[in-house]
Amino acid sequence: METGKVPAVAAKKSSLTPKAIIHQKFGDKACYKVEEVQEDTKNRCPGLAIPPKGPCLYRCTLQLPELVVISDTFKRKKDAEQSAAEKALEKLCIHQKEYNPTVEEAWDDLSVRLSYLFATEFLSSLHPLSGHLRASLQREGHLSGCVPISVIATYDAKISTICKYIIPEADSNFLLLMSLVLKAASKLDNLVISVDEQLSLQRRNPILPEVIHALVNQPRFSESLSIEVIRIPCSVEKTVESLVLNISPNGYYVDVIAQELGMTEASKVFITRTIGKASSDMRLYYNAPECLLMDQLSEPLVNLASHDKGSLNVRASYLSGQEVYGDAILAAIGYSWKSTDLFHEDVSLRTYYRLLVNMIPSGVYKLSREAILAAELPVAFTTKSNWRGSFPRDILCTFCRVHRLSEPVFESSMDLSGSRKKLKVESVKKDTNGASIASACGKSTGSVGDFKCEIKIFSKCQELILRYSPKESYKKQTDAMQHSALKVLSWLNIFLEKPDMSLEKLSYSAEKLGIQFSHDIFLKEFVLCQSVHKFGSTRLQSSKPIDYCCINQPNNPLDDNGSSICGENSGVTPSNGSLACVSYSISLVTEEEFLKELIESNEEFEFEMGSEAVMSRLEAVVTQMSVGQSAFFKMELPPQEFILAAVGDSAATLSLLSSRRCILEYAVTLLQVTEPLEERMEQALFSPSLSKQRVEFAVQHIRESCAASLVDFGCGSGSLLDSLLDYSTSLEKIAGVDISQKGLAKAAKTLHPKLNRKLCAEVPSKEIKSVLLYKGSVTIFDSRLYGFDIGTCLEVIEHMEEEDASLFGDVVLSSFCPRILIVSTPNYEYNAILQKSTSSGQEDDPDEKNQPKFRNHDHKFEWTRAQFNHWASDLAARHNYDVEYSGVGGVADVEPGFASQIAIFRRRDSGLKNVVLEHHYESIWEWSSDNM
Repeated sequence: METGKVPAVAAKKSSLTPKAIIHQKFGDKACYKVEEVQEDTKNRCPGLAIPPKGPCLYRCTLQLPELVVISDTFKRKKDAEQSAAEKALEKLCIHQKEYNPTVEEAWDDLSVRLSYLFATEFLSSLHPLSGHLRASLQREGHLSGCVPISVIATYDAKISTICKYIIPEADSNFLLLMSLVLKAASKLDNLVISVDEQLSLQRRNPILPEVIHALVNQPRFSESLSIEVIRIPCSVEKTVESLVLNISPNGYYVDVIAQELGMTEASKVFITRTIGKASSDMRLYYNAPECLLMDQLSEPLVNLASHDKGSLNVRASYLSGQEVYGDAILAAIGYSWKSTDLFHEDVSLRTYYRLLVNMIPSGVYKLSREAILAAELPVAFTTKSNWRGSFPRDILCTFCRVHRLSEPVFESSMDLSGSRKKLKVESVKKDTNGASIASACGKSTGSVGDFKCEIKIFSKCQELILRYSPKESYKKQTDAMQHSALKVLSWLNIFLEKPDMSLEKLSYSAEKLGIQFSHDIFLKEFVLCQSVHKFGSTRLQSSKPIDYCCINQPNNPLDDNGSSICGENSGVTPSNGSLACVSYSISLVTEEEFLKELIESNEEFEFEMGSEAVMSRLEAVVTQMSVGQSAFFKMELPPQEFILAAVGDSAATLSLLSSRRCILEYAVTLLQVTEPLEERMEQALFSPSLSKQRVEFAVQHIRESCAASLVDFGCGSGSLLDSLLDYSTSLEKIAGVDISQKGLAKAAKTLHPKLNRKLCAEVPSKEIKSVLLYKGSVTIFDSRLYGFDIGTCLEVIEHMEEEDASLFGDVVLSSFCPRILIVSTPNYEYNAILQKSTSSGQEDDPDEKNQPKFRNHDHKFEWTRAQFNHWASDLAARHNYDVEYSGVGGVADVEPGFASQIAIFRRRDSGLKNVVLEHHYESIWEWSSDNM
């Protein structure tokens, strides 16, 4: 693709925040008090004993020597504080000044900042770096008061901000940042480089003993701390392991980390930026390379470029987005704002592997659902109400953030009266309450057309990495954005789960999805993925084929999923588009089943059927279940990273994985099925349901026609064929054809026991003798279904594109040539009535309140009565058929007609022609009474 290189955007002029300006002017005299405010809900229920609570908001009162101001309410405390400070500045007529110094001014500011950091008054402040300074005073001997330069560069944000104006590369080069601090310190009279070539700074003039006594006697912690951390070896061949740091009350925790890394003290410990949540202080600590000693810091860019990359810690570098050398320790420990206490949290192996899993799109989704072994990133975004877990747009933003890329840019375009206008949406923009908003350019009035959303992803240097240009359009701007984000995520997932994929295959997969990417820039940004995400090669296979259980259903040859299903069939089964709610547990068991450990479980887990929102095997099993039934099956192990990210006691799991051959055992119970919106709307207005009325309509015409053979085009999971078995008809042979193998397998499972029971019972002499199920497209002819007495196609054509619906009509009437064909499809004009019956449970956009929607997210079109009549009349005229119109739900002569409109085609001639044998369908299942 011709992307070119997007010029790097000039560094924005950074300005001090309102709080920072207030602090400069008033220091500790500025007092912020934040209180929680409960906002009343708009829809209060009259007579309710306990009034409903609104969202949790915050208000800040800022007290200054001269005045007191109160902020507005906000969702976040820090926004309330900034608002109060901003109001105070307005009342004091103090205007913010942009910080844009020259190089000389920046050097001066850096020296001033270092002087302040080593001033006595800073020691008592509640700043993350002041905690390190106080702790350094308790170090023994010549190390007393020595603070590592790496600590100063890491924990003081103003230092790094100033250094960017001296050399822009300092923002991404930690070594360069340290060298600038060292150079500025050498010019100060009150600072001196520590002895023994240590990369530390200390005051030239010692602090008075009484000051030290007052500072170090402040409460920190009384007993030794035992903190769990993670060691990440430099060699990827070595295992990541957990260890415990023991920190004494009068010790310096960076010294303890240094000792674990094989050093005597903290000066050579480098520290990365925070990892994971912004509120956490989780960082990586590692040993500074020998070539980067103090006397070489004068040329850090040269030294870093010439350093032996063989000591690069790939896993640690991948997590942090910085180059990390040698062994590294992942720890959550440090001094926080407004506290003198040492903050600390345990970091377990589970935490490490969850960080790793969070680096891939499917992992972000799995973590949002807390179902790492069960959930999968869905292949399609259907409806907002059916989606579970983080939305695609949010997942894409998270992905870019953890990979240190710029926030993705979403550009929405819409058709207005044939013209196309663009709305540029920047994901980083927020409203005053912290919620995301979209800024629009070229905003127009009038009816809203179809939306498309283009996505661009840039590196931190503003190099264009990826562009997605969609072909599909959607009625809602948010839907277009979510669909586009999911397409990009799906492609990124392909690469990250198979990082050793050839460039040719990667390009081909991108082209299929409409994605263009710059090969060189993309591979540069994700160069470490190939060494870290080896999902294809880290699977732990069992020593022999898994001995799957048999289905607990007699005489069902299609149940080949190796599952054992228990419980009575309640008749309530999930279908595509429905929401299945299950409880499940997943255990790690040895092949001999002597040992068993629970890995993951969920009491209520809901997902949409047909969207592949769970692992394929789990969905296949649930497809065959009814509410109340339980299933048990076994699977080979997934990549080890997923198991260790899911399990709580990873030490026991590691022992089990390393010492024995293991498999996963699943236990699933189907708790509830929520029907798709289309069926819920119909059930709310019709009794019996519209689907049942369609079946009864078809059965009536089958009886009247005395048909001996029937083919159901688009039979799905066999609901019509199953219902036919409940009636006495003249049918001897029935067949179904569908594109979905899962649906056909479910149909076979439902039909098989019912056919056997009817065969054993006393039945009339004329009874069904054979049933055939085929996999294939109904727009392709197969001679085995030629010349059947009657064909049905109930609520199928609307799931095709309109041109395919026309092709289906031509193929059926000209090639399959049934004597009678019954076709039903929704009447679009009836949707307003259906949607009004369930409007209380829907999330309507204000712009679409008066515009009926399609009944199902998968419908490609829905015709009015006039459109349907035109389609059917044209087909009948061209293929020598007569056609009559009817329907179910509603009355023909009362507006807006039937809810489901039906066309009955009847062939005019009685003779059949000779046809060439063409077998394009795959035979999925066959039942014959002769074989029973």
